[in-house]
Amino acid sequence: MGSVKSSHSTNPLAKNQDTIRRFTWEIASINVYLQELRYFWAKALGISGPQWMILMALADLDQGEGVPVKVVSKMLHVDPSFVTTQSKMLEKKGFMRRKTSEEDARIVQMSLTDKTYKQIANLASQQEALNEFIFAEFNDRELAAFTDKVTSLKNRLEKACLAAKGPLLATSVRSQRMGPLARQRRVFD
Repeated sequence: MGSVKSSHSTNPLAKNQDTIRRFTWEIASINVYLQELRYFWAKALGISGPQWMILMALADLDQGEGVPVKVVSKMLHVDPSFVTTQSKMLEKKGFMRRKTSEEDARIVQMSLTDKTYKQIANLASQQEALNEFIFAEFNDRELAAFTDKVTSLKNRLEKACLAAKGPLLATSVRSQRMGPLARQRRVFD
């Protein structure tokens, strides 16, 4: 009658669902711990967790020309206006520079200051020691393979979210022209 399944079911599909539920809870717990670590590193610099993430995104993405707000917001899965607001605060504190793109005045390029690179470098040995502890069970090849699997899962989750939203968005606009299965097939193709 209900959708709750016993963990002692002999149905292989039910066991798979139990494993999936357990996996999603483990991922949710990992996210909580990662957030705690972000706040720890942020506190060391006197900034917020989301501001720390913006700095880390810039450190990863910047190739010397700066990084547009839109690119950082996409990486962090937040609205560009949030990145704009937070980056202005970080600029006032001396953590980053913001400059208008020479090619397009609507685009703001962000980059870290030398001060920020030095502060991040001062934390590097602590971060490396923590990463060695966290990932001790993986050799380099295993960690790369695991990361590839997690990336693949993330991409499939993104498609699933689009598929789940599709029927909701499409219902109001074109519910009579296309059925829900056709919309889902379009997203997954």
